[in-house]
Amino acid sequence: MNELLEKLIPNVLDYSERFFTSCTQTLQMFAIAGIFTFLFGMLFGVVLTVTKRGGIRENRVIYYIVEIFTNVFRSIPFIILLIFLIPFTRALVGTAIGVKGAVVPLIFGAVPFFTRQVETALANVDDGKIEAARSMGSGTFGLIFRIYLHEAVPELVRVTTITAISLIGLTTMAGAVGAGGIGSFAINYGQNLNHQDIVNVCVVILLVFVCVLQTLGNFFSKKTTNRELITRRKEL
Repeated sequence: MNELLEKLIPNVLDYSERFFTSCTQTLQMFAIAGIFTFLFGMLFGVVLTVTKRGGIRENRVIYYIVEIFTNVFRSIPFIILLIFLIPFTRALVGTAIGVKGAVVPLIFGAVPFFTRQVETALANVDDGKIEAARSMGSGTFGLIFRIYLHEAVPELVRVTTITAISLIGLTTMAGAVGAGGIGSFAINYGQNLNHQDIVNVCVVILLVFVCVLQTLGNFFSKKTTNRELITRRKEL
């Protein structure tokens, strides 16, 4: 087995310690940025939904502030956003390189995308259920948690999966400007040193990671969809 690996991926074995460190860095960036992306994206998506024209808490000022923030940062290519945020990142976390330096631009790059995904998912909630809940005395938070978020669970699982896969791509791009991770390893030790086996292994690792995320997303989406169907049948 060792002989086969030495024949297929000799350079990966030579830099094995650096390779595993890069994988760990990618997981760290994904986990930290993913948590903040989920929290802020969910919050802003809900805010856009409830404060829009005709929403349950219409507020044009708040709506347009979040709308402008989302549109501006969605329109900037991520590699440009990385460079643009360097002064802010340094002021906030003390460095613009490494995992710490990558998390801030990753959040700014992923939150607007996830915000729009959440907004779309919540827009598909049946208006009839919202009006029925309002007529029964449900307040704003009751409508958000018991109707909007509850009814949109299967769709929210799907958009969360899409965003998670997109975030993996952003972490690899961050490696191009010193963030570390698999992207940096593929560029510095694979492309720059002309070690094709390193590039190949990095691609395979990313493909496996994406497939795992998609499989988990499909599983939980089916689970929540089936749960919703069972609940609706009981209501009928």
